[in-house]
Amino acid sequence: MALRRSPSSTCAEPCPNGAGLSRVSTALSESSSIHSDALCHLNRELSGIGLKPMPYNVLEPEGCKEEPGAEESQSLLQVVDAPASPQASSEGLYFCDGQRKVDYVLVFHHRRHGSLRCTGTSSVSQDQLSIVSNGNFPPPAGSDARRGGVRREEAASVGEVFMELGMVRGSEPMEAADHEMHLIRQEFEANLLEAGLEVERDRETKTHGPSFTRIHAPWPVLCREAEFLKIKVPTKQSYELKEESGFGSSMSTVWRKLKQPFQPNVPHQDHGSTKFLSHCFSRDKLHMYNITSKDTFFDNATRGRIVYEILRRTVCVRTCQTIGISTLIAKGVYDAAFPLHDGDYKVTGHLEERNDRQVLFEEWARYSAFYKYQPIDLVRKYFGEKIGLYFAWLGVYTQLLIPASIVGIIVFGYGVATVDTNIPSLEMCDERLNFTMCPLCDGACDYWHLSTACGTARASHLFDNPATVFFAIFMSLWAVLFLEHWKRRQISLSFSWDLTGIEEDEEHPRPKYETILLQKRQRKQKKKKKKKKNEPEKQEDGTVTGKDRWRQKLLSAMAAGVPTVIEKLTWKDRLPGYFMNISSILFMFGLTFSAVFGVIIYRITVSALMAMSPDPETKSNVRVTVTATAVIINLVVILILDEIYGAVALWLTELEIPKTETNFEERLILKAFLLKFMNAYAPIFYVAFFKGRFAGRPGSYVYVFNDYRMEECAPGGCLIELCIQLSIIMLGKQLIQNNIFEIGIPKLKKLIRALKDKEPTQKEKDEERPPQQWNLDYALAPFEGLTPEYMEMIIQFGFVSLFVASFPLAPLFALLNNVIEIRLDARKFVTELRRPVAARAKDIGIWYNILSGMGKLSVIINAFVISFTSDFIPRLVYQYMYSQTGTMHGFIDHTLSFFNVSNFKPGTAPHSSDHGDITVCRYKDYREPPWSSDAYQFSKQYWSVLSARLAFVILFQNLVMFLSLMVAWVIPDVPKTIVEQLKREKKLLVDLFLQEEKEKFQLIQSLFVKDATLHPKSQSPTPGQAFPVLGRYSTLPSGPTAGDGGGPRARCRAASFSQFSERISSLPRKENANSKHTAV
Repeated sequence: MALRRSPSSTCAEPCPNGAGLSRVSTALSESSSIHSDALCHLNRELSGIGLKPMPYNVLEPEGCKEEPGAEESQSLLQVVDAPASPQASSEGLYFCDGQRKVDYVLVFHHRRHGSLRCTGTSSVSQDQLSIVSNGNFPPPAGSDARRGGVRREEAASVGEVFMELGMVRGSEPMEAADHEMHLIRQEFEANLLEAGLEVERDRETKTHGPSFTRIHAPWPVLCREAEFLKIKVPTKQSYELKEESGFGSSMSTVWRKLKQPFQPNVPHQDHGSTKFLSHCFSRDKLHMYNITSKDTFFDNATRGRIVYEILRRTVCVRTCQTIGISTLIAKGVYDAAFPLHDGDYKVTGHLEERNDRQVLFEEWARYSAFYKYQPIDLVRKYFGEKIGLYFAWLGVYTQLLIPASIVGIIVFGYGVATVDTNIPSLEMCDERLNFTMCPLCDGACDYWHLSTACGTARASHLFDNPATVFFAIFMSLWAVLFLEHWKRRQISLSFSWDLTGIEEDEEHPRPKYETILLQKRQRKQKKKKKKKKNEPEKQEDGTVTGKDRWRQKLLSAMAAGVPTVIEKLTWKDRLPGYFMNISSILFMFGLTFSAVFGVIIYRITVSALMAMSPDPETKSNVRVTVTATAVIINLVVILILDEIYGAVALWLTELEIPKTETNFEERLILKAFLLKFMNAYAPIFYVAFFKGRFAGRPGSYVYVFNDYRMEECAPGGCLIELCIQLSIIMLGKQLIQNNIFEIGIPKLKKLIRALKDKEPTQKEKDEERPPQQWNLDYALAPFEGLTPEYMEMIIQFGFVSLFVASFPLAPLFALLNNVIEIRLDARKFVTELRRPVAARAKDIGIWYNILSGMGKLSVIINAFVISFTSDFIPRLVYQYMYSQTGTMHGFIDHTLSFFNVSNFKPGTAPHSSDHGDITVCRYKDYREPPWSSDAYQFSKQYWSVLSARLAFVILFQNLVMFLSLMVAWVIPDVPKTIVEQLKREKKLLVDLFLQEEKEKFQLIQSLFVKDATLHPKSQSPTPGQAFPVLGRYSTLPSGPTAGDGGGPRARCRAASFSQFSERISSLPRKENANSKHTAV
């Protein structure tokens, strides 16, 4: 089925009234009959505004040629041939005329099921069905003229639209769904034209593939939308920034010179000491702005954002009840919509001729530029404030990791330097002490000497030493310092980017929300139809009689005065989604705990099986082998569940039916963070706080499945295992996610998209046009938001801050990862992703609250890690309460309890022993010896250590919180220089507007004087009289006034000049209507 248009609709001269359409007759199949009214209305509207509606699937025969008179009607929407070369349209960045920029591109896959063509004869083939219109489209003047060999008798066919039911030029019949999409696109793009945009389309010659609609926003539309969106632009007024003096100036100069080698080579990066005042754009104040060129006054990112705002609020009423391009993409009407990149990212000419994309690639996205600062201002200019704030935050975070890494290296170096003098480690390694330990498993395991765990003890001291406590306090303060520093940096960027005082943009409902709301309305309408049975009975002529008639009139009058209630979704509509959210999140928590428990079972069973091995080398490496393999399994499970939880969080958020994109994003972030936080840290929490706490004691162990003993910590403590767990998960997660997920998977998706496209034939290859910029950008991956980028860094921030007491080198590895991550993300945004719409944002949103919460949580977790996981508190208690010499000598013996081997349960004692006759073995715990009256009960030392641990948690938490509040109080959120500049700018803007009002007032006075000289007979003010001063809302009279013999005066708008009344207060005023309002 195809549309066929006659020459009068596409090739004829325009009529004087602009209605280029003649009578329209439609030929509709049964599947497309529902859209006939919509198509007719579209044609009528386009003709009503003086435009010829251009067909969208145009394939004109050679006999159809446009006349010069049709150029004006095609200036807004054009169907053109592709340029012969990319240079013909400035590398695909402009319309076919090479002058109008392509600000936005709409893409849909077009399959040529039919075509619109011009008819040169009146005959209708047998495969066409034509139904003449019912007269809604009157024939225009001149329709009986002969055009292209068409006689007057054949006027019935001229201008008709035929629906061909057969095959046209080998094309396939148009399906009902394709026809519906076509009509929706027609209406949507017609509404874009009505909004002032200009649209261009290529004439398609292929039978399949993407079709591109280019959109250009002319200067009047840009001005209108910029004023509506309150976009701040620089004015002509500038001022000198206040420079520091004295010692501060000298330090700033030295620091600037030191940073010079690390600055990127970006044009106009240095703003100098001059700043231009910025003000919200207004069409009434164009003279205030430095408009050198209307094409470049608004940069490409701003133009794309303006067009996106129009696309977002453009409606389709007749063909489908939808609002905005996002809904149409969700319905499949369009495949994609995006602004264009600024050409290719590879530099081909001189360095001075580089566009912004090439500058970003050379100075920001290269791995060789890892040591340079980021060109944040250029990133913001090209990608918008939201993406600019992300990279600025990532840069601040990475910079502050440098001091944390240095301190972590010092703490680790202290552990290395003191490992040979650490008395507890020396005692564990001393074979002369001969501590015989109880078996690690039942039956198969033998007794063992503590000296065999010498390596574990020495490695544990590298991370478990007195300096670790200092490092934990330092990192807690570092987290607070990082947040305070970011707040200052964020406010500085907001001031520099003119974001101060901006309002939140009004958001349109999401497509899913609109769909559910439409379904709700339809259900209500069905209920209303069922209630019609209870309506009052009517007579045969349809009138209501008696009291029912007056009752109906009264109800109608009352309903007229009641405002229409805006329908929205309530909590009842979202209740199933909330229930599914809660149950699914609880299920995911259970899945995470099950995965952790499964790894625990693996460790227990493998430890028991390896202990039964007859190979002595296997027995000696049980703990190392089990720990390493278990951590790797944990890492794989975490990576798999991460991907699953990301998809589940998205699905659960959709079930909640959030109204706007902001609400959707915030709820998605909270769910994804909650699930991924539990997934990443559950194994680490287990090792830090639960492992070995519930294992029991010899003779009374806790068993799993009645056969396997719960695992215990290593002789050197659980801190070394926590360190291993944290380091492997952190490094593996960063390396695998960066190298596989962020690099490999996007390339794989790109390869799959390329394979999906059909291999072109040799003829198509010969006729293939050079790729334009919109073709290249469409081949890139779509931008899917910053949530994955932020989430990766937030999880890393948790590794750095939450358990940093167990792994002081975590900031160093995070720093090395982030140096690569910045360039990796930059390369992805510049070369692999479509250009996102420049979105405004004053801050990083909910991510700051998550960071703040994690910073507070890190204080509590580090306090418990130092108190309960490390041996720091037991050492202090022993040294100051139980040591005879006040040193650490005898600490190992103090921490080991005695067990009589005769108290083993039957079958749990070693079957054979290489250590001879053993009567007593040792185990790590504070319990009474077997010869005590309270045998195997907790000793007094246990309660002393427990009380000291709890006291340390309280002391540590309060001390760090107090110091954090002090740091936050000392560092102001807004820099002093920003406060002064804001005050100065406000004063300069007020002075600028007052000067403008003053000039207006003087201009109006000069007009009165000029009018008095031109009309001497008219009543003019005497020297002792003041000129009438206009009020704010008053205008000059449009006609002759009393005593005025002249003609009508031009109507002039005047603002309020009450602030200048002091200048004319010395003149006597005549009491008139205007002076009463303006005199002070």
